[in-house]
Amino acid sequence: METALLLENETYEIIGVCMAVHRELGHGFLEIVYKDAIQFELASKNITFGREVKYDITYKNTLLSHKFYADFTVNNRIILEVKAAEGGIADHQVAQAINYLRVSG
Repeated sequence: METALLLENETYEIIGVCMAVHRELGHGFLEIVYKDAIQFELASKNITFGREVKYDITYKNTLLSHKFYADFTVNNRIILEVKAAEGGIADHQVAQAINYLRVSG
């Protein structure tokens, strides 16, 4: 049984962008290089995005001094975190992304 994706069209569009970057650059670069290439692809496809979007973090109704910066927001609805990791994404990176989603609302 297939599971439906939330924001399916946008999700596939983002995957296409990332695959285009991977086809061109391959693996082995630092994250910042992939982020620059993703920004280029998003802009060239006229996809609305923000880069290094700041989110406040509150704790017990107190605004903390440190912020969370999402690598990208796409269409003001999707957070895209870029990871350049050999061997796959680690559990702590998944947990971090989940926390980012919670903080961003």
